[in-house]
Amino acid sequence: MRKSWCPRQVETPMTEDQLRSMIKRFDRNGDGKISRRELRIGLRSIGLRFTYFRAWSALRHADLNGDGVISDEEINELAKYVSKWGITIS
Repeated sequence: MRKSWCPRQVETPMTEDQLRSMIKRFDRNGDGKISRRELRIGLRSIGLRFTYFRAWSALRHADLNGDGVISDEEINELAKYVSKWGITIS
């Protein structure tokens, strides 16, 4: 019996720059800020589970000024936090 050739999927961790760029795309209304809802929808779109909790946790960690959204100044903090989740590119 002959085995069929199947390419092996290679996964590599995302860099913080790649995460930042991906997260910026979560801003659905284009106001330059990412709300918890936008973050939750964005995390779900990349296939993560438990997005309600993850979005809440990430916002709590990265929202340095406490205004309830992630601004451009806080996006680096969010990228550092999200990088701990082991998001990969395949």
